[in-house]
Amino acid sequence: MEGPSSAAGLVHAARALLGADVRPLDGDSGEVFLVGVAGEEAVLRLYARDPARAAVDAALLALVRGLLPVPRVLEQRVRGTPEAPAFLLLERLPGVRLDQWLPEADADLRARAGGSVGRVLAQLAGIPFLRAGEFVGAELRIEARARSASLVDLVEDRRTRGALAALSEEDLTGLVEVARSAEDILDRGGEPRICLVHGDFDPSNLLVDPTTGEVTGVLDWELAHAGTPHTDLGALLRFESDATFAEAVLRAYAWRVPGIATNPDKADDLGALVELARAADLPALLDAAMRSDAAATAAIRLLQATARCRNLAAGRPTWP
Repeated sequence: MEGPSSAAGLVHAARALLGADVRPLDGDSGEVFLVGVAGEEAVLRLYARDPARAAVDAALLALVRGLLPVPRVLEQRVRGTPEAPAFLLLERLPGVRLDQWLPEADADLRARAGGSVGRVLAQLAGIPFLRAGEFVGAELRIEARARSASLVDLVEDRRTRGALAALSEEDLTGLVEVARSAEDILDRGGEPRICLVHGDFDPSNLLVDPTTGEVTGVLDWELAHAGTPHTDLGALLRFESDATFAEAVLRAYAWRVPGIATNPDKADDLGALVELARAADLPALLDAAMRSDAAATAAIRLLQATARCRNLAAGRPTWP
C-alpha cells in the first residue's frame, strides 16, 4: 500500500477527503489538486509531509487578505494524522500564470504587469516584523534561525554535497570569490528592515489578468518567513531576461519602498538595487542547487556561470 506522502497516496487522500475526483496541479510538491467542475473549482492543498505548516499558511492568508490578492480559505483541517492529513481548501483565483503569459504579451502589457508585480513586492516589504525567522503555529510566532552562516561558509558547506560536488575546483574557487563579494554588497546595503518574505516569489507562483497585466493571485506560501525585502526581488529576477518587465518591476518597487533607492528614476540606483537583490538571492540559489528537480538543473547552470564570470550578474541583464 502506498504511503500517505507518496504520489499515489496523496491522490487517494485527496479523493477520500472530498469524495470527488481530483486533478493534480503543476508543481513539484505533488500536494496540490484541482477539484470541482468548470466555473465552480477550488484548490485542495494537502500537508501530508509537513502537517504543522497548514496552520501557518492559513494564518498568513488571513494576515495578507485585503492587502494582497490571495485565495480565501474555504475549509481547513490544521491538525492532521497519517490517515486524515491536514489540508486547506482554497478559492481558485482568476488569471493565468505569469511565466506562461509573459513571453507572448506585448510590450505595453509586459510593462503593466511589471508595475503591478513591483507594487505587490512593495506591499510585502511594508508588512513588518520585529525579527527574522520561521513562522510557527496559527499565531505566527517567529522562531529565530540559528546564527546565519556567511555566504562563503554556505558555499564551503555545500561544495562536497549534491550537484555542487560536480563543479571543478576552479569553479568552486570562483564561487567563493563571488560569495565574498556578495557579502560586501549586503554589508554596504546597511542593516535591513525585517518584513514578510514570500520565499518563492517566482513568476510561476503569480497569476495575472491576461487583458490588463494586473496581478490577480500570489500563490504557494509554504516558504514564507520573516526576512529582508531584497530576497523576493532577487527570486523574481533570478532567470528574468525581459527588460521591459524587469524595469517596470524595479521602478514600481523602488518608488514605494522607503530607503531602497535615492532616486528610483536613476539608472545607477536601480542597477545597485538589482545587485543587492542578487546578493540576497544567493543563499536560496545555493539551496535550489541541492534539490533533485528541474529547478536544480537551472540553478546549477547559473551558479556555474556565476563562478566563471566571477560576478553576480553571470551574463544576465543589468537593468536599466
